[in-house]
Amino acid sequence: MATGSRMIVSLAATVAVAAVVVAAASTVIAGRSEPPPPPPVQPSRQTLMWSPGACVSRDGARFALAPCVRGEAEVLTLAADPPGRGQCPEDTDEVVRVGRGRTACVRAFLEPHHGRAGAGGGVLRAGDCVALDGRERPCTSSSWYGRAVAITGEADGCPAATLDALALRDGVVCLGRGGDVLAKGMCVAKPGKGVVMRSAIAGVPCASPRAWARVTSFETSARACPKGSDRYLRARGAFRPVTCLHLVSK
Repeated sequence: MATGSRMIVSLAATVAVAAVVVAAASTVIAGRSEPPPPPPVQPSRQTLMWSPGACVSRDGARFALAPCVRGEAEVLTLAADPPGRGQCPEDTDEVVRVGRGRTACVRAFLEPHHGRAGAGGGVLRAGDCVALDGRERPCTSSSWYGRAVAITGEADGCPAATLDALALRDGVVCLGRGGDVLAKGMCVAKPGKGVVMRSAIAGVPCASPRAWARVTSFETSARACPKGSDRYLRARGAFRPVTCLHLVSK
């Protein structure tokens, strides 16, 4: 009986050891299990603001803020509405109204750059074409009056090549040859009586039967007209208001 008791005790010890081993194995297996996945990270929303460096894209006929991966142009700076002279950089392609009293000076990433000289967009600069109201027009169109040689604060600051000038809100656009601007040696048709605007003096080919006189110079007073001038016209609002003439048809 003693032997049997020892066998029972030994078997019970073996079972207990096996149970401990299984429990330990279970603990190891449980330690290898994958942790639960973390909650998904919510992407932060980028706040789009009208500020230098912001990107914009065209939304129909207007520009709107856009992520730069979808942007077509960049905001160079903010300016008044309308921008004052020199407030937008010279390479500005578009001026976009962004709120009460504010505009954004915008430059396109790719061609075509409408702000380049003569293209009709952006800010007014030398080489651009302007209508009589001082607004820029593409030089490829037929709706402009003259081509700018300079933009100045006052007419006295216009360069020597200036033939006419148009007043802007905060300056003067100095005009050279081109468009409907008269130049020395050109012929003009006989205008109506009285004081006229320079733009009302129509240039015509000198061989035309409408040719009435040839321009000899532009002066600030009739006394300064050169020798050979026998007529003059005083043009209201012109840079040099007196147009000196030599008659070719009497």
